[in-house]
Amino acid sequence: MATYDLIVIGAGPGGYVCAIRAAQLGMKVAVAEGRATLGGTCLNVGCIPSKALLHATHELHEANHNFAKMGLIAETKVDWARMVAYKDEVIGQNTGGIEFLFKKNKIDWLKGYASIPAAGRVAVNGDTHEAKAIVVASGSQASTLPGVTIDEEVVVTSTGALSLKAIPERLVVIGAGVIGLEMGSVYARLGSKVTVVEYLDQITPGMDGEVSKQFQRILAKQGITFVLGTAVQGVERTNAGAVVVHRSRKTETEERLEADVVLVATGRKPYVDGLGLDALGVQMTPRGQIATDARFATSIPGVYAIGDVREGPMLAHKAEDEGVAVAEILAGQHGHVNYGVIPSVIYTTPEVASVGLTEEQLKAEGRAYKVGKFPFLGNGRAKAVFQGEGFVKILADKATDRILGAHLIGPMAGDLIHEVAVAMEFGAAAEDLARTCHAHPTFSEAVREAALACGDGAIHA
Repeated sequence: MATYDLIVIGAGPGGYVCAIRAAQLGMKVAVAEGRATLGGTCLNVGCIPSKALLHATHELHEANHNFAKMGLIAETKVDWARMVAYKDEVIGQNTGGIEFLFKKNKIDWLKGYASIPAAGRVAVNGDTHEAKAIVVASGSQASTLPGVTIDEEVVVTSTGALSLKAIPERLVVIGAGVIGLEMGSVYARLGSKVTVVEYLDQITPGMDGEVSKQFQRILAKQGITFVLGTAVQGVERTNAGAVVVHRSRKTETEERLEADVVLVATGRKPYVDGLGLDALGVQMTPRGQIATDARFATSIPGVYAIGDVREGPMLAHKAEDEGVAVAEILAGQHGHVNYGVIPSVIYTTPEVASVGLTEEQLKAEGRAYKVGKFPFLGNGRAKAVFQGEGFVKILADKATDRILGAHLIGPMAGDLIHEVAVAMEFGAAAEDLARTCHAHPTFSEAVREAALACGDGAIHA
């Protein structure tokens, strides 16, 4: 029986980061992972491959719509097989990089799917290993709907959508969240007729309402059709593909949408199958997550949980921060995650990013706040690259000027949001951002202008 200071179950962003940090802190570490490659959902069938396809199709859009405006004359065509191969090459580079980091940090890879037969014990492929601490970082899996059977060929999750045999003529996306809109954007750029079906009356639930409305308008201009406020009753397979049956929540009218491919993007749920948590007596939440305390400890001594299997947003970087925090706690340090400053990003074009509170949340709290906004149309760099749509919105406390949240839709929003996140982490005021010199011409000047708008007003608006 091999003995370790820590065994991590799952080699996704939370698990592998936790393992590396623990090894840096002097622990003997192993990671149990059943996939053929490391990196979990994110690197294999999630964040990384989807960004590769988003990048490729963005370049296609630029070639088809903006090259001629810049005096670049080119003919483009799509080689779908080569695009998928490019995506796979990106996956390989990243997963191989994690394997290198394991070797560098002397982390053992226990190849196989794990279970926890008892506290301090992890079983993998018939072998049992002993550990002073166990961290469950097994991630999540796609959830589906009643009446919808996934086959990953015609009715697919995001996993199947990343490797379709051909570009569909008609794609129906069920769910107007991050995954659905990103993949819908990919195929819309590739020429698919994309229809997004959503139960709620708006896209991107939980997003700042003003950003959500503009985002929908922009995506509609890009050719995506939205059917909101409707409940999917089922998906029927046909010889030609599939039919999505949905019923309006207001009129009760039932309609049928024909599709070559149906993408089910209705969220994700914790993946805990086969871990033996029930037999072990691990307490779960009503939503099927592993219940933990503020130090990530479960109801079983020595067993911890991080990432998508516990409460909070299902984001790779949230899992990473929790992985670092729990490793430091196990090493006797003071690991901590500031859940009020976790950014989220949608990697369409334009990108959408947010951190902190929305206006809707501030109003619900009854908190006095002020808004500073600046349109990218007033940003010289954005106009030069044909991305003047969108804006930066900063929310600050009315009395103290302390930044409470920020919401961006525009070029490089996923990178720009971190300037605000750092400011919030250190309790900065909007004036602190406004008085910080920003290089010209950059997209980040729009952030400074929004901060200025929280005071006397933006310069270029």
